[in-house]
Amino acid sequence: MRYHQETEFDIEKAAKFLELPPSRLSEIIEKGNLRQNWDEYNSIYRFEGHAPQLEDGTVLIDKHGSFELVRGFPKIKRAMLLEPALKKNFNDIDSVVVEEKMNGYNVRVVDYRGQLIAFTRSGHVCPYSTERVQNFLKRDFFMDHPDIVVYGEMAGPDNPYVQKKVYGIESLDFFVFDMRYKNTGEPLNVGQRRKLSEEYGFNQVRLLGEFNVPQASEKIMEIIRELGEKGHEGVVIKDPEMVLQPIKYTCSQSNCSDLEQAFRFYNEAGRDYLFSRVVREGFQSYEWSESEEEFRERCRRLGESILSPMKGTITQVQSGERISDDFRIRVSEENVIYRFKAYLERFGLYVIIGTPERIGEDYSVEIRKINKSTNDKTLAMLEGQLWS
Repeated sequence: MRYHQETEFDIEKAAKFLELPPSRLSEIIEKGNLRQNWDEYNSIYRFEGHAPQLEDGTVLIDKHGSFELVRGFPKIKRAMLLEPALKKNFNDIDSVVVEEKMNGYNVRVVDYRGQLIAFTRSGHVCPYSTERVQNFLKRDFFMDHPDIVVYGEMAGPDNPYVQKKVYGIESLDFFVFDMRYKNTGEPLNVGQRRKLSEEYGFNQVRLLGEFNVPQASEKIMEIIRELGEKGHEGVVIKDPEMVLQPIKYTCSQSNCSDLEQAFRFYNEAGRDYLFSRVVREGFQSYEWSESEEEFRERCRRLGESILSPMKGTITQVQSGERISDDFRIRVSEENVIYRFKAYLERFGLYVIIGTPERIGEDYSVEIRKINKSTNDKTLAMLEGQLWS
């Protein structure tokens, strides 16, 4: 099978590298579970859906007949009740490291043909993230450590996916939260990763403490309360050696913030996404042994995060306006704006870009993503259509 690139994709060699029978790899390709990236990245292939022993979003890079693998980031499971989850999952170690879980979107960064590129969770090369990451990471790290992938969170207000002003970031920034080896996906331990990040001047997620497992839940609850008051997301709890899988735990305020955004575009949001956040609130309320007043405040916060944005959407559509997800991006080269627009449109999104403004040496522009499904559904309800 031939893809449109300067060299033929060699199924035999790729299958050998992946330790698969060639017939199995051919089947994966025919089913659309291995797809070629676009434009100048057409030597990069992303695994979509079911792939043998590989995380979703794993990327295969064809280096003219030899290959390397950038593993997808492993899914981190969530603690619903903190104390029993810590005891069950970290029973074999003495202490856990707690780092802040930032509210943004995660990317993986590698050096590709002399340039840093940023993969999204699904394995696409995002032109905006790729352009921005040049400002945050030094290429000499990747020259010194060509076998390491840097995993980080893009956070800040100039963010196409999660716009947050709570971190005091002017535009967008990158925070390292993991480093792993290519091909195997084996992680560096927390100490090694933090030392390397510091050595090369990389921003990294905050280290909030290392606690003995029996006392960790009480300490983490205190941290979560403080983070929640600031509008931050939560924490990731890790084995210092990264042998055991990390777990995550989030603030009530973050759950409600997610719901508020999702219910504004209620017909686009997945029901599992919505339901899981409501369930988190129930378990956290139970474990925290809240007073009647605290419980009522949680109920109020949760209810408002669901009903207020939905009512706003209905009112806006009824008045003749279209619902859209509006955000700004800031780039060094104006052509990146139009490349990013084309990138979003490949996913079937309807995008309107404003007039770019010059800010110092950068260009800033407002982008509107029109949420067609929610607009159409709301208008139909207003015209008397029944819910099915």
